[in-house]
Amino acid sequence: MTDHRRFPPTGPDAAPPRRGKRASLIERAGGSDDWRRLVAPPVDAPPAEPVAVAPVAEAGVPVSFAAPAFDTAALPAARDFGAVASAPRFDGLPAGQTFRGTFHLIDRKHLREQGLIEPEGPVTALLEEFRIIKRQLLLTAADSQAGRAARHGERILVCSALPGEGKTFCSVNLALSLAAEKDTEVLLVDADFAKPSVLSTLGLPGGPGLLDALADPRVAVEDCILGTDIPGLFVLPAGNASGADTELLASARTVQVLDRLTANTRGRIVIFDSSPVLAASPASALALHVGQAVVVVRADMTSEAALRDAVGLLSGCEDIKLLLNAAHFSPSGRRFGTYYGYKE
Repeated sequence: MTDHRRFPPTGPDAAPPRRGKRASLIERAGGSDDWRRLVAPPVDAPPAEPVAVAPVAEAGVPVSFAAPAFDTAALPAARDFGAVASAPRFDGLPAGQTFRGTFHLIDRKHLREQGLIEPEGPVTALLEEFRIIKRQLLLTAADSQAGRAARHGERILVCSALPGEGKTFCSVNLALSLAAEKDTEVLLVDADFAKPSVLSTLGLPGGPGLLDALADPRVAVEDCILGTDIPGLFVLPAGNASGADTELLASARTVQVLDRLTANTRGRIVIFDSSPVLAASPASALALHVGQAVVVVRADMTSEAALRDAVGLLSGCEDIKLLLNAAHFSPSGRRFGTYYGYKE
């Protein structure tokens, strides 16, 4: 993502100063230093389709799911969601679960202060960039549900190689952008169990979450989900910390819980904001349960060696994409949002 701040970042997360002009990560991705070799199979492995690098789809490409649009008019105002008919919880795939939980308001000013996309706000460069990013993800999800791509393409893992590369910033913005789709319902899962930050980013209270549903068969995961006043956006907290988070994610219970979230629910996208791959192990375990993984690469900060290691640990996912974050310039001079009157 392009860095839209007026001044260069400072502090411990600041990128090192640039010395002269050299190719950016996005240039190297498309030029002689083709990063698609990072996910290339061994010489003796069967051939596979190349992994998309920094996917960019043409803006405006329509994407539709076979299911009817999510009825946002049914959202209640500042109260619990209506209860659904009781049904067996983990004795087979459910017939499509309706999320239920406490309804919360999202402070738009709090979003603006963090540089996030503002729902119902003006068109900005950031909004336009995530519109392009989400299009490729939606196309892959649609292909997956039609049987033309890997299974579970509606489940998207967002992570980074190391801390401080902006994976939560990208996860939340991606969820906000996807929620604006007319035929899409988004569940944002805080899967960074060691240092969860999705709830604080959105200004939501804590509570039971994914880890609780994985550890206790009596907890229904849909009861832990938080509703929001942003149409189509729901949030699943990380839950109470556990010293066995990776083991829980690798268990058969996880298959049941995640299937309960996505089975027979065409048009629902689940985004996992996971931990940095080289700093904690949950991301590599979650990669076994998703159809797409997005690795956030911070411009002039993420090293090629770190990226190679991270991609290798995510080998459980068949479709790995790279997302360039905090770029300060575009070689092509693109200025998304300016056509709508947005100016930096």
